[in-house]
Amino acid sequence: MSNFFFNTTKSIVAEAGASARMAEIAGRLLGDRVLVVTDKGVRGLGLADAAIASLEAAGMAVAIFDEVAADPPESNILALLKAVNAHETTGILAIGGGSPMDVAKVAALLAGGGESLADVYGVNIARGPRLPLVLVPTTAGTGSEVTPIAIITTGEAEKKGVVSPLLLPDMAILDADLTLGLPPAVTAATGIDAMVHAIESYASTSPNNNPISRGLARQALQLLGANIREAVFNGRNRDARSAMLLGSLLAGQAFANSPVAAVHALAYPIGGHFHVPHGLSNALVLPHVLRFNLPAASDVYAEIAADAFPELAGVPVADRAQAFIEALANLGRALKIPQTLKEVSIPCDALAMMARDAMKQTRLLVNNPRPLTEEDALAIYEAAY
Repeated sequence: MSNFFFNTTKSIVAEAGASARMAEIAGRLLGDRVLVVTDKGVRGLGLADAAIASLEAAGMAVAIFDEVAADPPESNILALLKAVNAHETTGILAIGGGSPMDVAKVAALLAGGGESLADVYGVNIARGPRLPLVLVPTTAGTGSEVTPIAIITTGEAEKKGVVSPLLLPDMAILDADLTLGLPPAVTAATGIDAMVHAIESYASTSPNNNPISRGLARQALQLLGANIREAVFNGRNRDARSAMLLGSLLAGQAFANSPVAAVHALAYPIGGHFHVPHGLSNALVLPHVLRFNLPAASDVYAEIAADAFPELAGVPVADRAQAFIEALANLGRALKIPQTLKEVSIPCDALAMMARDAMKQTRLLVNNPRPLTEEDALAIYEAAY
C-alpha cells in the first residue's frame, strides 16, 4: 500500500434541528463573543435564526456578518476581518453554502494568525493559528465543512485557492432542517456538485489518492444517487435531505485528501466570468470532461458506476463506463438542470478565453486522469455549448 495522509474535521454532528441547540453543542468551543457569517439569502430565509437565538439565550454576545457574495471576492474577506476584530470575536460560526463557509475559514485563519490574505494563497503556505470555527452547511453540495480549501475570486474573474489543514473547522454540524426549503434547481445543482467531488476524487491521479478517500467516494455516490431525485422533487423529505447532506460531507472528505481535477478546472471560468453557480458550472461540463477522460479512466469509471446507478451493475463491464457517463447526462436532464453553456447566456466568442483561463488551474489539472491542453479545453467547451 502506498503512503498517504488523511485529514478531516475534528468533530461532526449530524442531527436534524441541531441549530436550535447551538449553544449546547458548540458554545464552549466558540466562546462568549461569536460572529455569525452568512449571506443575505440565508439570513432572509431565517435559516440562521435558531442558532443565533440559542447563542443569545446562553448569554453570548453575537454579531452578524451577512455580506458574503457568491464566488466571494477578496473584499468579502477583508470586510469580515474588520468585523471580527471590531467584535473582539472569540469564535466564528458560518451558516450557509460554500461561499460563507469559505469566507469564514479564511477570515478565521487571518484573524488568528495575523497573516495577510496575499500571504496565504497556495498549498500549505499558511502558518496559523486560527480562531475557533464551526461550519453549518445549508446546501448539500460543496462539502466545505470538511475541506481544507477555500476558493476566492481575485481581480475580476480569476479564482485562487487557500489550501491548508488549518482551514478545517473544529466542528461541522449537519442540520437537515436547514435544507428543507432549498429550491429544486439549487438542490439539483449542488447535488450534482457533490457527485462530481466523489467521481473526481475516486479517479484522481494525485499521489495521495488513498483507500479512505476511495471508500468515502463510493459511499457518497450511493447516498447521493439514491436520494437526489427525491430531494429535488420532494424537498420536504427530511430523510432524503439528511442523506444528501451526509453524501456531500463524505464526498468532501474524499476530495479534501484526493483532489479534484478537470471538471472543476473548466467550471471555474464559467462561474468567475459569468457568475453561474458553482454546482451548475460543474454540471454543464461534467459529461463532456468524462467523455474526454474515457480512454484513460474507463476502468475507474466502471468501478463506481453502479454505486450511483445500481441498474448499471447489469451492464457488461466493457460498456459500463460509457453507460455511467450517459446516466449522469440523463440525470441532469431529469433534474431539469440546464444542459448547455448557451442556456446560461455564455456567448460563443467567450469559449477561447475560458479555455485559456482554465489552463491556469494547474493545481487541479495535474490530478486529471488524462492530460488536457488548451485545445482540449476549448473542444470540451464547444461540446458543452
